[in-house]
This record gives sequence, structure tokens and C-alpha cells, in this order.
Amino acid sequence: NQLERQQAGLRQFFAPPILSAIGDNLDTEILEPRECDVTVLFCDLRGFSQHAESSSEDLLGLLGRVSQALGIMTSHILDFGGVTGDFQGDAALGFWGWPFSSELAPLDACRAALAIRNAFEQIKLQPDHPLSDFRMGIGIAHGRAVAGKIGTSDQVKVTVFGPVVNLASRLEGLTKHLRVPVLMDEATAQIVRSKLDREEGRVRKLARILPYGMEKPVIVSELLPPQSTAETLTDQEVRSYETAVEHFIQGRWEEAFRLLHEIPPSDRAQDFLALQITRTNRIAPLDWDGTIRFDSK
Repeated sequence: NQLERQQAGLRQFFAPPILSAIGDNLDTEILEPRECDVTVLFCDLRGFSQHAESSSEDLLGLLGRVSQALGIMTSHILDFGGVTGDFQGDAALGFWGWPFSSELAPLDACRAALAIRNAFEQIKLQPDHPLSDFRMGIGIAHGRAVAGKIGTSDQVKVTVFGPVVNLASRLEGLTKHLRVPVLMDEATAQIVRSKLDREEGRVRKLARILPYGMEKPVIVSELLPPQSTAETLTDQEVRSYETAVEHFIQGRWEEAFRLLHEIPPSDRAQDFLALQITRTNRIAPLDWDGTIRFDSK
């Protein structure tokens, strides 16, 4: 019947532990929309537009590859207890903190992000893999939002909306500019710094940025794998970079530039900051307030 179809459709959004806690009745008040603290993860495929143009003769094949990539994203979101929202073309949305509140929401979101990053890194090492030429970017943000079950008599789904969702999407977009795979806001970064085991992941403060269309600057940080991971920065290199960021924000660009050259050239994020500095011959503008402004998405 109609109720059974709705409930079957809802199950796809939830991790097994959440389904177990809710029980068989997915029509419960627990799923009604309400305001709550959530951590939102927005994950997007890189290069989808180019693939669509070059694959115009095999769009079904491209769709199959995109579906496979989205499946990797959602499986890790669910593995770490998240709820999956709508697909948005070539992007997946996951969130934590609803239908049950959790102080671990930011940590689980970051664990899922690191797992997704690692999965795509492993695929990149396999030239014959159908997804080897895809890249991904992830934005994570923590804050208040409205989450819940919405729908009509014909269709029902789970969604989350609010400024924090927009911020996660903007952070994902900024990964292209800052040249890192995973970005998070300051609210998430503070929790990760204090509570995530360093053998799981680390934080690197990158810059203070005013994204296009937003009114308030945000401090953005990168979510890094542990130091034990091959081809990642050492803890000392992370500290050097963060000291350079502080010099940069305070207008001491010569000192910032010197510290950036202690970072391995393979680190793309340092290129972004060094470019900002060299544009004005390593001298901060007179009206410098520590914020990098973006005039487009």
C-alpha cells in the first residue's frame, strides 16, 4: 500500500543503527521537521561538466560512472551513522545530528569525509578503474538547521536546510580555489582539534575568507589524514603553515612568505596563499583586514 511504499522509500536515507532505533514505524514524530544542531557534509564530483561534453556519445555510460561515484560517497556517509539527503546532479549531501542529537556529529562527518577522500585516492592509483579520472571536493559545516521528513501523498523524502547547508556547499566550492580535497568551517574545526584522535585525522587552518554572496568572513581549515599517511604533511609542516597564516592575517607578508617556503612544493594550498602575497610584492595593502574576498563562486 501507499504507506509501505513511503516507508520503503525513506529507508534509503538512514544508516542501519538509526533504522533500528526508530523501529518499523517510519511515520513516527521523531522524523517530523524540527530545528537542531547538525553537521552537514557536501561532496561534489570534479570535472563532471567536461566529462559530460566528452561523453556525449555515451551519456548512459557516464551516468553509470556518476552513480558509482555517488554510491561511494553515500556508503561512507551511512557507514558513519549519517543521513543522506537529496542527490544534486553530481553531488551528495549527508548530515549528522538528526533524527537523534549527537555530540559526535562533527567527528563522524569528518570520519566519513576522510573515508571518501581515501577511497578516491585509492581509485586514482588504478588507471583502468572507471572512476580513475574523477576527483572530489568536500565541504563540512556545523550549526543550526531544520531537518526532517517532508513530502506529499505521492512522494516523501528527508531533507535539511538552513545557512549551514549553504556554507557546506560554499566550502566545497572553495576546495577548488584553495586546492585541497576537504574544507571545514571553524565550528567543526574546533571540535575536531579537541576531540578527534590525531591517528584518525588532523586540522590545518588555511585562511580567513569572505565567500561570494556572504556577509561574514569564515575561517576555513583543511581536514588532513594522520601524519602516518604517505604523502601528507608532517605535524611540524602543519604548524609552520598555520604560523604563516597568522602572519598573513596580521599583514606580515614577508614572514608569511618565508614560512611557506618551508612547506613541500607538492602542497597545493601553499600555492594559493603565496599567490595572494606575491600579487602585491609581499606587502599587505594599507586597508588589509586579514580577509581574502572572492568575487565569484
